[in-house]
Amino acid sequence: MARRMAVKLSGRVFGPDAAACLAEWAETLAGLEGIQPMVVAGGGSIARHYIGAARSLGADEATLDQMGIQASRLNARLLVSALGGKAYPEVPATLSEVSRAAESGLVVVAGGLYPGQSTNGTAALIAERVGAEMFLNATDVDGVYDSDPRADANAKMFGSIRVGDLREMLVREETVAGGYDLMDLVALKVIERSSIPTRIMRATPANLRNAIGGAPVGTEITF
Repeated sequence: MARRMAVKLSGRVFGPDAAACLAEWAETLAGLEGIQPMVVAGGGSIARHYIGAARSLGADEATLDQMGIQASRLNARLLVSALGGKAYPEVPATLSEVSRAAESGLVVVAGGLYPGQSTNGTAALIAERVGAEMFLNATDVDGVYDSDPRADANAKMFGSIRVGDLREMLVREETVAGGYDLMDLVALKVIERSSIPTRIMRATPANLRNAIGGAPVGTEITF
């Protein structure tokens, strides 16, 4: 049986140039020899657009979560289309559905599953459920920094960080719908309790291949 890898794919991948970008990602994901990717698509700008508009109209956070989930599932369907016959044809909506899809041996692509949970948390739970050897969080920065690299030119990236230290950083972050970034507390709890090897890295096909090959890409979360 192929080794399973959980991959959270940044919503940025599904942006304005999605067609060309997703074609490259599909080729990479389908070409990982001996690997069955379990991919979770982020909601990206589409989710933020609808969440922002609905929030301004007075929608509650649970409703906003549902909108984010629906946007991420739409992104997932786009990647399924790019993968063609290499992908499981449906987008799972529960962990049980993910498990059944995994038995196909095909690339499985999901979006969000449950309200109150980021797609990072979803990817961690999927990694745990299917026994993934690794969780790769492919995001829009190179790894975990000691401050926001988009705002601080002197921010320094960690080659590795202990899960407890990352948790302390995250408790200061907002946890409203559409506000998740590198990780969330649900994801950290899951990878810690099941000791899932995890890396946070920039979302590029080359980084994915290198990380699976054992290269020290991005930031490793240690226990």
